[in-house]
Amino acid sequence: MTTTTIVKRESQFFHGMQAGLSIAIGYMPVALTFGLLSKSTGLGLSETVMMSLMVFAGAAQYISLSLLAAGTGVIEIIFTTFIVNIRHFLMSAALNEKAEEDSLWKKAIYSFGLTDETFSVASLKEGRVTAGYMFGLIFISYSSWVINSGVGHLIGASLPTTVQESMSIALYAMFIGLLAPSLKQHRKVVYLAVLAAIFNSLCVASNVISTGWGIVLATIASAVLVEIIYLKNEDKEVKTDG
Repeated sequence: MTTTTIVKRESQFFHGMQAGLSIAIGYMPVALTFGLLSKSTGLGLSETVMMSLMVFAGAAQYISLSLLAAGTGVIEIIFTTFIVNIRHFLMSAALNEKAEEDSLWKKAIYSFGLTDETFSVASLKEGRVTAGYMFGLIFISYSSWVINSGVGHLIGASLPTTVQESMSIALYAMFIGLLAPSLKQHRKVVYLAVLAAIFNSLCVASNVISTGWGIVLATIASAVLVEIIYLKNEDKEVKTDG
């Protein structure tokens, strides 16, 4: 390996870090909140940090906290987070078309750090992305998420018990905050949210299905039903135009 090659790779890594700086800053309040909520949910500091280290997915981690608080089983939590993160298959496939040819193990490593934010930055980069660039981009984003999760937990430990318990309300506020912009922009999301809420309420009222599986079934059922309705409407529009 020549000196020129090493310097080039280092420059790509630092270029990626510079590009990911805004992500790292944006992750700070979200990760801090996650740490605070995990403390109020009953997770220890090591458990909070390990979840951020091993999962590194904001929405999935917040949903996991909600399910843990409800006493949901492990299988339901895994299945629910899988459905939530299924979009990563599409993001990975899209980024692979933009990535330079490289060793499979390198792609496997940086694919772990693929989030909505890192994908957006990488996909908007001019030209092809290198492994060095992705490592730099993900390193700073990942570090911010993990460190601030731990800091949030430590801050939560110093808060009064009543405040810690009330932090569980912030979990639902976070989900509403994430959902509201999409509801304003896309009518389809409104149908999905309403149907999912109805299906989940029916599952809970039945007392036959657990909370975790109720969320899983409600998510799948609402997504399938709305997609069928939209496909039928598209077919009608095509026939009308024809």
